[in-house]
Amino acid sequence: MSKGVLIVISGPSGGGKGTVVRRVREMLPDIGFSVSATTRAPREGETDGSDYHFIGKDRFREMIENGEMLEYTVYCGNYYGTPRSEVEKVIGSGRDIILEIEVDGASQIKKKFPDAVTLMLIPPTLSELEKRLRGRGSETEDTVASRLSRAAEEIKLADIYDYVVVNECDDIDGSASVICDILTAEHHRSSRMKNEINNFTDNH
Repeated sequence: MSKGVLIVISGPSGGGKGTVVRRVREMLPDIGFSVSATTRAPREGETDGSDYHFIGKDRFREMIENGEMLEYTVYCGNYYGTPRSEVEKVIGSGRDIILEIEVDGASQIKKKFPDAVTLMLIPPTLSELEKRLRGRGSETEDTVASRLSRAAEEIKLADIYDYVVVNECDDIDGSASVICDILTAEHHRSSRMKNEINNFTDNH
């Protein structure tokens, strides 16, 4: 049985990653989704194992040292990361898995998992991104400026990704469909079709 495909999706805040990933999961109900681990305390209504795997800092550091984290980052004094075992379990069963990861985390995963497919989802323009951020109604002027500056820096790194998808205005289904098509194409990459190829070569 062939392994599933690990696809990593990054993109600037406000670019629509979460919405598009949710739509992909609706279109491909069998696709796996990794639950991240964190050392912060659960918020009201959050469930361990569903929203996050809530673990202590000592255990998290131990997992990093043992190579049990595919990627991790530190934010506001807390660790956040993707447990390797969960991802390997899903792709080992032949199912694909999708990860929504920041740019620095995506590069960490690619080093540890060269077969991972990386995709950056970007807005059509920075002005459209600014419009989306302001449309949230919860961002201060300083926050909007900071997110736009960070977005420009992140998009400069798009050429290290395998694919770039422009998340056009009001076309979530279109963006999600492109990602589904990419996954289909990746399953037919020659390096992933070795079992099928060997069915012929082994008999001659």
